[in-house]
Amino acid sequence: MEEQNNNRTKWLHLRLKPDEYQKIFKKFSKSTCRKLSEYARKNLLEKPVTTNYRNQSLDEFMSEIIRLRGELNAIGNNFNQAVKKLHTLQQIPEFKNWIISYELEKKILFNKVEEIKNYIQKMAEKWLQS
Repeated sequence: MEEQNNNRTKWLHLRLKPDEYQKIFKKFSKSTCRKLSEYARKNLLEKPVTTNYRNQSLDEFMSEIIRLRGELNAIGNNFNQAVKKLHTLQQIPEFKNWIISYELEKKILFNKVEEIKNYIQKMAEKWLQS
C-alpha cells in the first residue's frame, strides 16, 4: 500500500485588522486547539471546534498540587537515598548520623503531607460553598 501524504503544502495568507485578529485569538484561546492555524483550519473547513471553560480556582489548585508533587518527589528521593545508605552502613557512628538525617527527612515529609492535606481541605471547603 502507498502511504498517504499528509503534509500541508499549500499556504493561505490572510490579512486582518487588529480587532479582527483579537476576536479570533480570543475564541482560539478558549478552544482546545494547540495552534492558531489548527483553530483556523477547523473553522474554515467547518469541522467541530472543542471549547473549554477555564475554572480559575481549579487552575490555581492544579498549579499548587503540581508544585507540592514536585516537592514530595524530591523528599521521596532523599528518603530512598537515606534507606540505601542505611543498607551500606557498617559502623555505629555512621548509623547515628543516618538516624539524625532520617529524622530530619521524616519531619520534612510529614510537614509537606500536612500542608497538602490542609490545602486540599481548603479547596474542598471553597468548592462546597459554590
